[in-house]
Amino acid sequence: MLYEEHAKPLLMFVLRLTGGDRQRAEDVVQETLLRAWRNAHRLGTHGQSSLRPWLVTVARRIVIDDHRSEQARPAETYDRDLEGFSESDDTDRVLRMMTITDALRTLSQPHREVLVATYFQGRTVPEAAEELGLPLGTAKSRVYYALRALRAALLERGVTE
Repeated sequence: MLYEEHAKPLLMFVLRLTGGDRQRAEDVVQETLLRAWRNAHRLGTHGQSSLRPWLVTVARRIVIDDHRSEQARPAETYDRDLEGFSESDDTDRVLRMMTITDALRTLSQPHREVLVATYFQGRTVPEAAEELGLPLGTAKSRVYYALRALRAALLERGVTE
């Protein structure tokens, strides 16, 4: 279950960190999932979706530790281009998007629709009301309550103000 749900997205993330080195990325994913399995008793039963940020953090740390280990010893002779190693790190942005997406999934369909229209598609509340076929007052009310529900869902996931 853990592997089926998290391995593929985690592999895509780690591939970017390893500069496209698939073998290395698969090793990192395997080590990450092994650590999750070994620490299952500490991770609690908060559900599988709240486990992904932990997995991403562990995988990122493994990649960083491996990179530092390589720098601490003489260069190995096999063909590896460290110039291709990703310099810009989008980990925080990726984690934020994963957390927000996970929190949005907990909202009702009407709340999710109005937030997507206003905050993610950049529409004003009157434009969103027209697009969704809602009275303006209803759209305003949905935005208000959707934001409150989203805030509560983010707080459950450890996101603070």
